[in-house]
Amino acid sequence: LGPPAVCHGGRRFLFSSAGQLPLDKRALKKTNRLINEKSPYLLQHAFNPVDWFPWGFEAFEKAHTENKPIFLSIGYSTCYWCHVMEREVFENESLAALMNDYFVSVKVDREERPDVDRVYMAALQAMIGSGGWPMSMFLTPGLKPFFGATYIPPVSTGGRSGFGEIMQRIHDVWTNDRAQVDQVSQRLGDLLTHIAHPDTTALEADIRTLDHAFEAFANNYDKTHAGFGSAPKFPRPVVYTFLLRYYARSGKRQALEMTVETLRRIAASGMHDHIGGGFHRYATDERWHVPHFEKMLYDQAQLAISYLEVYQLTREEFFAEVARDVLDYVLRVMTHPDGGFYSAEDAESLPGVDSSPQVENTPLKKEEGAFYVWTKDEIDRILTPDEVRIFNDRFGMGENGNVLADPHGVFRGKNILHIAERRPDSSTDESNAIFTRAKQKVFEARERRTKPHLDDKVLVSWNALMILAFSRAYQVLGEKRYLEAAMRATRFVLDKLADCGSGQLLRRYRDGESRFEAHLEDYALLVQALLDLYEASFDIEWLKAASTFAKRQNELFFDRKDGGFFDVSGNDPTILVRTKEWYDGAEPTGNSIAILNLLRLSQMINSVEYEAMARKSLAYFGQRLHESPQATPQFLVALDFSLSKPKQIIIAGAAEDPGTAALLREVHSRFIPNKVLLLADGAGGQEFLSASIPFLATIQMSDGKPTAYVCENYACRLPTSDPDQLSELLKLTAV
Repeated sequence: LGPPAVCHGGRRFLFSSAGQLPLDKRALKKTNRLINEKSPYLLQHAFNPVDWFPWGFEAFEKAHTENKPIFLSIGYSTCYWCHVMEREVFENESLAALMNDYFVSVKVDREERPDVDRVYMAALQAMIGSGGWPMSMFLTPGLKPFFGATYIPPVSTGGRSGFGEIMQRIHDVWTNDRAQVDQVSQRLGDLLTHIAHPDTTALEADIRTLDHAFEAFANNYDKTHAGFGSAPKFPRPVVYTFLLRYYARSGKRQALEMTVETLRRIAASGMHDHIGGGFHRYATDERWHVPHFEKMLYDQAQLAISYLEVYQLTREEFFAEVARDVLDYVLRVMTHPDGGFYSAEDAESLPGVDSSPQVENTPLKKEEGAFYVWTKDEIDRILTPDEVRIFNDRFGMGENGNVLADPHGVFRGKNILHIAERRPDSSTDESNAIFTRAKQKVFEARERRTKPHLDDKVLVSWNALMILAFSRAYQVLGEKRYLEAAMRATRFVLDKLADCGSGQLLRRYRDGESRFEAHLEDYALLVQALLDLYEASFDIEWLKAASTFAKRQNELFFDRKDGGFFDVSGNDPTILVRTKEWYDGAEPTGNSIAILNLLRLSQMINSVEYEAMARKSLAYFGQRLHESPQATPQFLVALDFSLSKPKQIIIAGAAEDPGTAALLREVHSRFIPNKVLLLADGAGGQEFLSASIPFLATIQMSDGKPTAYVCENYACRLPTSDPDQLSELLKLTAV
């Protein structure tokens, strides 16, 4: 791969205007403005009869000039109900005509513009007590919300107002009772301001906060089916991240056991794509059997890390194999030819194979899970009788399907593959060989099916999570291909989306275009990935890049008055408020990751300022951690680090020396979460580190052999070149 060649200053970003057309018959239809966008989601709506605008001043000026409210629709390209609303509402000529007459309609891809989404999701949750996508919001020309919903059906049904009726009501109120609209929008605007600037008191969280959080998760654990809460069930890796660290701190096996059993159940369930690898988004039932079939990059990244960490703790090869399964799926399906990672795969697709004929003027309808589910007859045609017997036994195939929790009959007669209870004699070497052969045949048959839509945009934050996963995989599994994948992706991101001279980032790359100001989550997750990539490769350039982007992150987002980080820079006047996100959901917040990064960097480059910023920020969110621990698991990880005495593990020697590798195998075989790992290479890397930590200048090999130093506050135990002796030293620092 050659030298890392990172952080070239003065990069010029490319902004192009041409869109990539969907390859179907809709290309013959009239298009709207979205055809000039790059977002796969916006391009999906480029053929609607709706006069869509992208988010921007052209739309807002039209609303002001024509005195019309704005209809804002936010979603993403693999969102199932977004597809439904497009088919039912936005493709409806009569409804589109009303939209064009009454409103200025704006379409936003929430994955490109989380800053826009965050503001209006907060408003929607305040209005109706919940949120989701598609998000349907009505705004004044000044961008203040006054009415909102999620999916809206085309016509009124079951006591639920239809889109046409809602539009007419809003038009009537806008025309005849503007004072009511102004009153509601002002009240919601004030509420958004309060959400962005809550009345909180700085609170120093402590170890009791961690104990309280553990008890909250334990009380919410599903002892029957594993996981937390009831249906629908989401894999939420930030919870596993906290629980494993709590186990390392406290020794309470329940924290480990809940995590291990949950990950074991998920891996055996219909959530897991047993044929092609990777995980689906969530389960609609409490048993984890029936998934929502979309696949998100951030889930693959975080779950791979969870399985790797459990493997470190249990040494069960099963968990390592699941991690490999996820990573190999990402390399096969979700990787750009130049190394970056794509965003998602859709849940629905056309039934049949890629070459299936379509009746003229009667296009096939996409179906949820069509790519993944099977009838018994389909399997019987693909496999031999012996293979059918073993395959059906392992995956719980039923003659009439195996989906019990299917109230709408979507999967009637179909089978969702999951690891079922097997006969005692079904795991012989012969049956395992037959099963492996059968899986390959089914995989090859599935590859001929029409594949789900692939959202091929590259996002900094999600790529950073995946880089982190590949870096950890190299450390834990020792497979060089994973390190190469991490480095290729990092070079892609830095080449396409970064100006390393200034530390400036853009958020999204697609089809030759780099666009949109990056936000806190992009900076924080990229810094985290670069820190782990340094600890995996020991190329000092990655640590230098991490320092550069951390500095720029602090300049753009840190609140020096109160602590914590704003989610956006404040440079975009169309974003009504600057929030500080505190809920660690499907992805960790930028704040929780930024705080942990500062704590790690304070150890790696000896920055008292960074440690003070991290502790001030933890205090700012301290009340949230105490009152809502289940909402803040990644913050709790940062708190745990701050309450520990992090170990500095320093290896003196060349990165490529076999002796260095032997010492590192001992380090990576153990789960030691609160540590930093440094290389004293006797060259440029050690020189860079010694500039901020003079003590490191004295670290050297013993008797010409790579040597390990295990330190605390840079007071070190006796160094050793013997992996067995290092193992004994590490037992004092790990479970």
